[in-house]
Amino acid sequence: MPWYGEEQMEAVRAVTAMEYLQKHQPSRLKKSSARNEWELTDHDSFKINGTTSKWHWKSRDIGGISALNFLTHVDGMDFQEAVGLLLQENPVLSQRMPQPEERPGKPFVLPEPFRNCGRVQRYLNGRGISSDVIRYCRRLGILYESSPYHNAVFVGVDEEKRPRYAFLRGIYDKDGKAFRIEHAGSEKNYAFCIPPSEGSVRVAVYEACIDALAHMTLEEGKADKYRLSLGGISAPRKEQSAEKEKQGISGNKPQRKPAKNSPALVHFLQNHPEIEEIEICTDNDFAGRWACGHIKETYGKDYRIIENLPQIEGADYGDLAMRKMERNQSISRQHDQGR
Repeated sequence: MPWYGEEQMEAVRAVTAMEYLQKHQPSRLKKSSARNEWELTDHDSFKINGTTSKWHWKSRDIGGISALNFLTHVDGMDFQEAVGLLLQENPVLSQRMPQPEERPGKPFVLPEPFRNCGRVQRYLNGRGISSDVIRYCRRLGILYESSPYHNAVFVGVDEEKRPRYAFLRGIYDKDGKAFRIEHAGSEKNYAFCIPPSEGSVRVAVYEACIDALAHMTLEEGKADKYRLSLGGISAPRKEQSAEKEKQGISGNKPQRKPAKNSPALVHFLQNHPEIEEIEICTDNDFAGRWACGHIKETYGKDYRIIENLPQIEGADYGDLAMRKMERNQSISRQHDQGR
């Protein structure tokens, strides 16, 4: 794994998302109706301030300022790849900095657990996740609260139930910034997966861990299938796809950009030959719909595909769980007032 010096990392973190987009991807930006606010053409609910560079992606509930966070959290780029890209685009820094060295990866060790899961439970309940679903995951040892920072830890295990992966989600967002990171040493092959209570021939796939919990909540806590988080998706920018469609209309066959198959899904299917059905539960935005099409194209000949994206444009299952919770709370308040 490449290692970068402190001066390199300071320079990389100093690049704002707005600087990066204006210089290298200006066609992705479009002016919104709000003053000094911009949107992305390929993500429906993404907003960025033209002066401060503070951005927020509502459908994913993530935000930040730096180009590094933008590339890793929005474009799904690997951290090391993003650092290397930003260094390459700064010729002065690249010339005077030594080439990155190779360092061995850190061994995987789960974060220290807190004595209870109270804070994480309240956070997830506030996101519309049912207590029954939380308890189910806790009993399996795939969800807990870490110490000392009280992050929600989503654990991925191997065939022998040994932890091999962990995704950390902070429960205290500050200034629109959400802490989300794969724990050091995690193996993407073993992403977070909620198993069924008994055998099943179906796996439902999601972009994020919380989406899996939210959908299980919306389905009354049914543990009747595997629910696998893909740990993000790979999709082209919206304008690139539009250009390919134009090529197709003009008579030139468009060349589809090769997509990266999710290592989590590839590994899961290799180790679960009993699976016959893939239920696609990606987000209902451009990237999620594109990923859905790629999964259908890749696996449609060997598996029965069930397309089950959220019915609301721009939403994920986390959004739907929140909406249902808020409706229930509103009905409850109206009932109490009517007494």
